Amino acid sequence: MSDFATTAGAAPQGGSLLDKKMKKSPAWLSVVVILIALVGGLGYVGFHIAGDLGSVTLGSTWPYVLLGTALFIALAFEFVNGFHDTANAVATVIYTHSLEPNIAVVWSGLCNLVGVLTSAGTVAFTIITLLPVELILKVSSGAGFAMVFALLLAAILWNLGTWWLGLPASSTHTMTGSIIGVGLANQLLSGGSGTSGVDWAQASKVGWTLLLSPLVGFAGAYLLFLVSKATVKYPALYESPKDNTPPPFPIRILLVITCTLVSFFHGSNDGQKGMGLIMLILIGTVPTAYALNHAVSARDIQDFFAASERAVSIIDVHSDKNATVGDPAAELTDYLKTKKFTPATLTALRMEVQNLEGDVNAYHDYKSVPANQQTNVRNGFYVTSETLRVMAKNHAVSFSADEQAGLDNYKKKLDTATKFIPTWVKVAVALALGLGTMVGWKRIVVTVGEKIGKEHLTYGQGAVAELMAASTIALADFGGLPVSTTHVLSSGIAGTMAANKSGLQLSTIRNIAAAWVFTLPAAALLSGLLFWVFRMFTGS
Repeated sequence: MSDFATTAGAAPQGGSLLDKKMKKSPAWLSVVVILIALVGGLGYVGFHIAGDLGSVTLGSTWPYVLLGTALFIALAFEFVNGFHDTANAVATVIYTHSLEPNIAVVWSGLCNLVGVLTSAGTVAFTIITLLPVELILKVSSGAGFAMVFALLLAAILWNLGTWWLGLPASSTHTMTGSIIGVGLANQLLSGGSGTSGVDWAQASKVGWTLLLSPLVGFAGAYLLFLVSKATVKYPALYESPKDNTPPPFPIRILLVITCTLVSFFHGSNDGQKGMGLIMLILIGTVPTAYALNHAVSARDIQDFFAASERAVSIIDVHSDKNATVGDPAAELTDYLKTKKFTPATLTALRMEVQNLEGDVNAYHDYKSVPANQQTNVRNGFYVTSETLRVMAKNHAVSFSADEQAGLDNYKKKLDTATKFIPTWVKVAVALALGLGTMVGWKRIVVTVGEKIGKEHLTYGQGAVAELMAASTIALADFGGLPVSTTHVLSSGIAGTMAANKSGLQLSTIRNIAAAWVFTLPAAALLSGLLFWVFRMFTGS
């Protein structure tokens, strides 16, 4: 989220308590730790990229240039996300003098790293499902690259613009709006009518999560703070920071723990938002290395064959034997675009399952699939998996519970081959987030501590808000849904201010409301225009 301290009015009780601390130079130990992490991380990333590409012949230097440019832009988005959002995690410990700024930032960066590395990738692929299926299948084409560049650049430009103007905006809202803009533009440029270029059911699911999570943060923090005041009789917990004096030791430990939780879960949720796009970039530029998961074992392949046979037998019971299909993959792609189920859809699904089983059986494992077939096989896996997902969500066929379990198991095997994230990608994202945090924390701390309520933030309010934010993000992460760390945390602080009858600064609330109103449509418009421009240059 951008800094809205500059537009939120004067701080209560005069200037910030942190002016002197903010002007201090970084401690040499912090600088050393940052440099070691940066050099080590970049070395790890470079080593693994070289290993992945060592056996790949690309024919020219252009794919390498395209890969490097696209990765730079994707990591730039994560960097902007870092100083836009991640700094909220360290705001309370710095504002309350529980940790020195440089120590807090390094610690938060490490916790973000752990969160990113331990994430399952579910949120990353939830973001991907918002994109038009035809662009995902053609990610190696000019239209595919136009999609990736347009939505990433739109998200970066809007985040930087709102940060510069002091308008609070969520990176999650921005990315969602950018994806919707690309989908709508693609539909219009393709000559179609309506908005089938956007999966509105999935977009609505994400939208409701983004809408409800701050409300949950506000209400939860409001109630938790009231319960805390009624049950925890420790007067120092409800005091504001004084000068540069750290809080009592128990409170200090509590605030460090809540900072740790927010940082970890921010990494596990927000860190994933760029991972799915980075994987699309890798698939588009170097499909031989990244289109299919080469780490899948021989035992997993045998499980895939068994799941395929089971899926065919289930589908065969319900399919129309008289339905005719030419190209099953094309039939399934049309179904994903239109969501109109016909008897031919089920017939095509059965045929595609059988075709994929035959492809894998011919090559024995995924890494043995010829280079010129890797993308085609991956697309078959992706289309089949998405068809099963949409059919289940729309209850297109009345499968029994046992049959649905068999199809879900088969879908899981498909996803193992295509929905994977190499560890080096996670490390690169974590580095970008961490560096962004180090840039942005100064613009966030005063906002969190002094610009939301009319009184300074107390230790208890900071702890409750961060605990509620961590819990909300963890729940969203478990459900594979993206949320805004900034909106959840700031709404949690507002909830504690309301519970304590501290009052709220209306100028800040207006800024937050403005961000809710403008971010999605503005990001959508910007990404749609960029997509149109890039499509003109690529001639696609």
